[in-house]
Amino acid sequence: MDKNWSLDELYTSFQDENFFNDLKQIEDILIDMKKYFNLGQNEIALTDYLHQENRLDDLVEKVYSYISLTMNANTNDQEAIKYASVIENLLAAFADTSAQIQKWIAQFDFDHITHHYIQEHLFVLNEIKQQNQYLLDDQSESVLANMKTTGSSAWLKYKDQLISSMKVKLDDQEYPLTEVLNMAYSKDKEIRKKAYEAEIAAYKDVELGVASALNAIKGEALTVTRLRGYDSVLQRTLIDSRMSQKTLDVLLATMKKALPMFEKYFQTKAQYLGYQKGLPWYDMYAPIVDVNSEYDYEKGSQFVIEQFSSFSQNLGDYAKMAIEKNWIDVYPRQGKVGGAFCNNLHCIEESRFLLNYGNDFSDVITMAHELGHGFHGHCLNSQTAMNAQYPMPIAETASTFCETIVKKAALKKASKAEQLMILENELSDCAQVIVDIYSRFLFESHFFEKREEGPLSVDEIKKLMINAQKEAYGHGLDHDILHPYMWTWKPHYYEADYAFYNFPYAFGLLLAKGLYGLYLKEGDSFSETYERFLSLTGKMSLEDVGHSVGIDLTSEVFWQNSIDMIAEDLESFYQLLSEN
Repeated sequence: MDKNWSLDELYTSFQDENFFNDLKQIEDILIDMKKYFNLGQNEIALTDYLHQENRLDDLVEKVYSYISLTMNANTNDQEAIKYASVIENLLAAFADTSAQIQKWIAQFDFDHITHHYIQEHLFVLNEIKQQNQYLLDDQSESVLANMKTTGSSAWLKYKDQLISSMKVKLDDQEYPLTEVLNMAYSKDKEIRKKAYEAEIAAYKDVELGVASALNAIKGEALTVTRLRGYDSVLQRTLIDSRMSQKTLDVLLATMKKALPMFEKYFQTKAQYLGYQKGLPWYDMYAPIVDVNSEYDYEKGSQFVIEQFSSFSQNLGDYAKMAIEKNWIDVYPRQGKVGGAFCNNLHCIEESRFLLNYGNDFSDVITMAHELGHGFHGHCLNSQTAMNAQYPMPIAETASTFCETIVKKAALKKASKAEQLMILENELSDCAQVIVDIYSRFLFESHFFEKREEGPLSVDEIKKLMINAQKEAYGHGLDHDILHPYMWTWKPHYYEADYAFYNFPYAFGLLLAKGLYGLYLKEGDSFSETYERFLSLTGKMSLEDVGHSVGIDLTSEVFWQNSIDMIAEDLESFYQLLSEN
């Protein structure tokens, strides 16, 4: 198995004739699109437009994904940087036409349209019609789109270059940030502590630039939100998320109610490790039992395939295909972005996965998480491009469901010491997705409030982050050893059009727990229900997707049942810990 992904299935290089042909096709389609918006309520024209839009979406995804994947593997790739600007400028020039097409679509009375292809896209068309109220005049849309290329998009690239080129000095050696972040999972306390201290010190060199990027991007988001007439950035996020305020309110209330439960977990772990004031930040991932949990990539990938197959052969076969066909870029290296992600490529019915694999069990879970995203995309390959674009919150459900499969299956085969290690890993992840995500939601909410008054200094941003951590973690963590720079390398804060990419993780975790509960009730037959559920996520509201499997997302009972599943794991953890 190669350890770097293959992008040849997209293009062999930036000199590939197909790359230039597809760029030209995009340009031609964008020009041709101008014919639609003067045609009135013409069903034939609307059907033709939908075919063209689906073709355009696949082409744009193919070109843009090749550029972005190349940049993520090497942020200093100059050709990728150049063509990123080319495609952004090309699409920006289409902004006024796009706005006029949306206004054209808004004229239709869809209650009386029976054409099957239009009916197939009815949810997306009605969504466009509803969002038409937030469109500006054609010239303003064009200005905003063009300004973004030198505004938030440019700041995002600048931030990525700053973070990916960071060198962290540790014991007279320099490491990329991604390697140092992986040291948080080391069995050696001194390594964890030194890595944390070196990481914190290294941010001094980039903090001003990253703070400038954050201020600029959030400032743009606020300006655009005001201009479009949204009540708030959060309202815009909820509309884009196809999610009601009621669902979010119930979700957040349930998360807040669960915070004391996690505070006790952190305090228990702190006392077990010999701390009296709560866990220091650098020991949040400290192993509490000495188990050989080292999984090299070959062992880890085989483990994931086996556990996925225990749920369904389709899921296991998918993971095997992704690994064997070199869809995964595995190890950290200088110039590669940090973290992990999946890029679903509907255009070629494949996916690509970026990992920064560190041979720990947590890396196996990360692999399962990202492959879950890929399987979600796989289940949507039967849909058109327009019907395959699901919103942020549902994006984290399949990934978290796959994590749960791997962890639950691993528990059944484990010794007591291994069970303790797996449960600790599971609870640590749940704490991140409930507690840390809650802190990120608080941070971003407060940041937007302060940004309304003007740009924030580095110290002000750090203070907001620390205060959010204190409120969410309570006394589970040592208040003297928190992480004031968690806003720097987390990519979720730096997309102007996708604010509040935090609560979707909690939504995904708790919805996945609920789905897993259904699996326990229904058994093997649930895999077909699950795949059908995923296939609907691009053409329904979140509440309706939930109803398709009998889940009420506005019910506190549903979310609390998922929290209760975590509470059961906590009780097992405490019992095993007392016996250890």
